[in-house]
Amino acid sequence: MYELHEECGVFGIYNHKEASNLTYLGLYALQHRGQESAGIVAYDGQYMHTHKGMGHVADVFDEEKLKKLPGSTAIGHVRYSTTGDTILKNVQPFVIDYARGSLAIAHNGNLVNAHVQRERLEDEGSIFQSTIDTEIIAHLIARSKAEKFEEALVDALDKVQGAYSLVLLTPKKLVGVRDPFGFRPLILGQLDGAYVLTSESCALSLIEATYIRDLEPGEIVVIDDQGLRSYKPFAFTREAFCVFEYIYFARPDSNFKGENVAYVRRELGRQLARETGVDADLVIPIPDSGIYAALGYAEQSRIPYEQGLVRNHYVGRTFIEPRQSIRHFGVKVKLNAVRRLIEGKRVIVVDDSIVRGTTSRKIIKMIRSNGAKEVHMRISAPPSKFPCFYGIDTPTRKELIAATHTLDEISRYLGTDSLGYLSLEGLLGAFKINRGFCTACFSGDYPIKFPWKKKRQLRLFEKV
Repeated sequence: MYELHEECGVFGIYNHKEASNLTYLGLYALQHRGQESAGIVAYDGQYMHTHKGMGHVADVFDEEKLKKLPGSTAIGHVRYSTTGDTILKNVQPFVIDYARGSLAIAHNGNLVNAHVQRERLEDEGSIFQSTIDTEIIAHLIARSKAEKFEEALVDALDKVQGAYSLVLLTPKKLVGVRDPFGFRPLILGQLDGAYVLTSESCALSLIEATYIRDLEPGEIVVIDDQGLRSYKPFAFTREAFCVFEYIYFARPDSNFKGENVAYVRRELGRQLARETGVDADLVIPIPDSGIYAALGYAEQSRIPYEQGLVRNHYVGRTFIEPRQSIRHFGVKVKLNAVRRLIEGKRVIVVDDSIVRGTTSRKIIKMIRSNGAKEVHMRISAPPSKFPCFYGIDTPTRKELIAATHTLDEISRYLGTDSLGYLSLEGLLGAFKINRGFCTACFSGDYPIKFPWKKKRQLRLFEKV
């Protein structure tokens, strides 16, 4: 089953006696942003202590492991890879020892010129321990001639292009950075006088921290024993916050710049009903990300809402699928239809996106096999026609069904009676706050141009 995947979530806390435990809880709240691996680095005033592993946060850490991460400052990371292999040496935070001391980095995003910088650094003698683009930032910091760490950091980031929200830990500082376009989120909070940095506000809620504000695009915050200082050293550019954070990636209880994710998704559903209304008996979501849009669709259309599909939340990463015993086993083990609700009904199925279409096709077939009279699919976003290079794992353009097929062709392939997407204008109109968004996956308008070189990282940018 192909789904879009976010690269990761980051968390950091400065000057709290329960730093590692709180980081563990923060990563728990951010688990939806990455399930491949998790890691925590803590500083106790003398040493950086590290524990990292493959799997979910609860699999990687337990009480004994957290006891071995002493200190009042810590950073953590959960990962879904878009650059670099899924192996232990690529698990973040990435830690180095260099001339200035120890440094740990947790990164959310993707550098589009990583291959260029890596080749240059290797030609000049650098030896890499991993295949992640985060290590490139560490090398650039270590090689900088600047005297102060903040200056070395700016010097390094001036050489990279792409999306990055960073949390960095040194023996004296906790540092947070957003790239000049602000592709990925980073949020500042406070707990018992300790500062917190996190990818989403839901992590603040879990540890009962107070939300202060979202970091601005191009902002660096430095937290040390002198307090908090903010810098904006990069040249001004347009804001390009990833709109898919609202559509799919973020938890519904998170907020970005005062906009609640659940509320926005509900409004997307309302607008979807205004644009693509059809007579039906029932509105059902594809759980979980389609739930709030389906609620909005039902409210606007005044068609009853039902949980016609039930999701199994206990499917493990290592689930073994029988080869031929049950057709479409991979979908059925995750979703199942409630026949009593949908039998004989005209059903509107609401989801957030269609990628290749293979999973949606199997779900539509399942709904029909459970007696649905009609099936109309509605998507609370515009068609996904272009791959993302800024931290989302997407297939090549020729594999994105909306890039190669018309609306009618997609509908026939899925087996629906009708298919409707939300317009780009309708999507942007759902927000109360006027801000810049990256909509490249819909429009092909990429905020950052790419170094044209035939490398694996840019394999997605293929002409159809």
